[in-house]
Amino acid sequence: MSGVNYQNEINSEYDLDAEKLLLFTLENDDIKLEITNLGCSIRAIYAPCKNGVKKNIVTGFSDLSDYKFNKDYFGCILGRFSNRIALGKFVLNGKQVSLSVNDGQNHLHGGFEGFNKKIWDVDSYTKADDQHCLILRYLSEAHEEGYPGNLQVSVKYLLNKKNQLVIEYRAETDSSTPVSLSNHSYFNLSGFENSDVLDHYLYINAEKYLEKNSKNLPTGKIVSVSNTPLDFLNVKKIGDDIDNISFDYGYDHDFVLNKNSSNEIVLAATLKDIVSGRVLNIYTDQPVVHLYSANYLDGSIKGIHGYYKKHAAVALETQLFSDSPNHKNFPNSILEKGEKYLSTTIYEFCVENFK
Repeated sequence: MSGVNYQNEINSEYDLDAEKLLLFTLENDDIKLEITNLGCSIRAIYAPCKNGVKKNIVTGFSDLSDYKFNKDYFGCILGRFSNRIALGKFVLNGKQVSLSVNDGQNHLHGGFEGFNKKIWDVDSYTKADDQHCLILRYLSEAHEEGYPGNLQVSVKYLLNKKNQLVIEYRAETDSSTPVSLSNHSYFNLSGFENSDVLDHYLYINAEKYLEKNSKNLPTGKIVSVSNTPLDFLNVKKIGDDIDNISFDYGYDHDFVLNKNSSNEIVLAATLKDIVSGRVLNIYTDQPVVHLYSANYLDGSIKGIHGYYKKHAAVALETQLFSDSPNHKNFPNSILEKGEKYLSTTIYEFCVENFK
C-alpha cells in the first residue's frame, strides 16, 4: 500500500484498541483528497479556483482522533441507515425492531456508535496514471445499535482524470435489515475564505420533497416544492429563503430527485461559488438528496479552518428516503439475504469564469 501516511497511533482514552489511524491521499493534477479509515471519512478536498489556487473546500479535523467525537458527522460515512428512524422502531417481517435512540426520541445516522465512529479495514489502495482508488471495508455485526443481521460493507473512493470523485457503496447481509449509506461531507467552495455559504448558488433537480413535522420526521406526504422556500429548480442563493423555513434554523430536508427509473444516475445538485469560480456537480442513482445547511454549528467546534459557525458549509447527502422502514409508500430500504446493495454517487469538480 504505497503512499499510506500514518497520521496517528491511538492507544489510550479513545478506545480504539491501539489500532493505527491511517490517512490516504488520492490526487491528480487538479484535485487532492485526504481520507481516513476512522469513519471512512473525507478529511480534505483541495480544489482550484479560477486563478488556479487550491484550497480545502470541506470541513475536517487536523487531528484524526477528533473523528471519534465527530458529532456533526464531518466527511464520514453514515450507516447502517442515514438520517432518522422515528422512535428508533419499525416492524420487519412481523416483528418490531428497536434501535438505539440518539437524537431526541429518534435514531439518527446509525446510532451512538454508527459507521462514522468505526475503524474501517483497508481492502485496497491503488494508484495508476488515470485514477487513484481506495476501498475500505467494515463488518457490522448483528444487533449493533439494534440492527438485525450481519452486514458486510465496502466503500470505494475513486478519483479519475475528469476531476470526478466516484463513491461506490456495496453491502451484503445474512438477514433482512434496512440499509441506506451516504457520505456527510460539508462543502464551502470559497475554501472557507467566506465564513458561510449563504451566497453560494444552488440548483437541486427535484420537483418534490418529503413533508416533515416539527420533530424532523417525514409525515409520509411527498409534496411540491413550487411556491415554497424549497424550490431550487430555479438556481438561487442558499441564503435567499433560508429564514423562511418553518420548524428549522435552515435547510434540513429530503428532496425527491426527478428520475425516469430507480437505478438511473442523474444530476442531483449543482453548487456554485461565483467569486472563486468553483463548481460542484453531484450525480447519483439514489432517490433523494438531503440538503443540510449546517444549522447547528455554533462556533464551538474547531477544525482545519478554525472554528465553524452556523451555515459555514452545506451538506448534500445522497440517500434513501428518511424513516422509510415506517412508510409503505416510500421506496424499499430493506436489504434481504442473498441481495446486493449497490449505490453510486459522483462529485464532479469544475471551474467557471462567471461574469
